[in-house]
Amino acid sequence: MRVFDTHAHYDSGAFNADRLELLAGMPQQDVALIVNPGCDLETSRTAVELADRFPFVYAAVGVHPSDCGPWQDSWVDELKALAAHPKVKAIGEIGLDYYWKENPPKEFQQMVFHRQMELAQELRLPVIIHDREAHHDCLEVVRSHPQVTGVYHCYSGSLEDAKVLVKLGWMLSFTGTITYKNARKALEVIDWLPMDRIMIETDSPYLTPEPFRGKRNDSGKVHLVAEKIAEVKGMDAEEVARITLENGKRFFHIEEA
Repeated sequence: MRVFDTHAHYDSGAFNADRLELLAGMPQQDVALIVNPGCDLETSRTAVELADRFPFVYAAVGVHPSDCGPWQDSWVDELKALAAHPKVKAIGEIGLDYYWKENPPKEFQQMVFHRQMELAQELRLPVIIHDREAHHDCLEVVRSHPQVTGVYHCYSGSLEDAKVLVKLGWMLSFTGTITYKNARKALEVIDWLPMDRIMIETDSPYLTPEPFRGKRNDSGKVHLVAEKIAEVKGMDAEEVARITLENGKRFFHIEEA
């Protein structure tokens, strides 16, 4: 079962002890491709460095809403320079996060989100969206940039919003949270969602699927997400893995060697 982990943070300190060894072993676990999105300038640089080192790793560059407090407009030029690397395939992880009270004010997050959507439009790159407790405002920003398409990572919105996003040409991606007991809303979305709009991810080192919940996540566990989707869809897990691999390659414009 060859799989594509479309969202994993190997720049995270959780991997400091064994990052390179862990990544080097991913092909032996049938992990065909990985995309590592940045969350600020430093992690975006690390994402590009890892993509340079491993042929199956690709990068996205962007500033996460929880990390956008120090934002300066000059960061657009720095992101643009990073995005010139041939293995940078998206702007992300960007979006809105109203869950954490210590995050920057909503209006500031929205301004940074708009700036990065404009950059994606200029560079003709897709975006990777983080949307937590900000569904309405996130969709409003998306609607205001009709020439930009992308993926909602770790989709947590409603079925109604999913239908709107699919109509707009967007993709939805799912993590190990769909294996949790309280995952009813996401499973309802997956049941309806056309297979050509689904991608899978780990969000490593976070959101570890059952039965490993509570432990550090890594791309070797993304097959468990494919297996859960197969269960919901009444499909073979190998077929889900194959389709989501092809979806990810098409979305990120990746051609395997």
